[in-house]
Amino acid sequence: MSERREDRRKAAIEKQIDENLKRVYEQDSTEKIPPRFLELLDKLREQG
Repeated sequence: MSERREDRRKAAIEKQIDENLKRVYEQDSTEKIPPRFLELLDKLREQG
């Protein structure tokens, strides 16, 4: 698989994960996503 195609695939997966997490969180709470949770997601993304 080409590097560019792999990058697009990873970006699509990350977008889908973000959307799903937001959807689940919004269903359970009317609060915004806590900053600590967003920081954790950023750290996980950095690890690849």
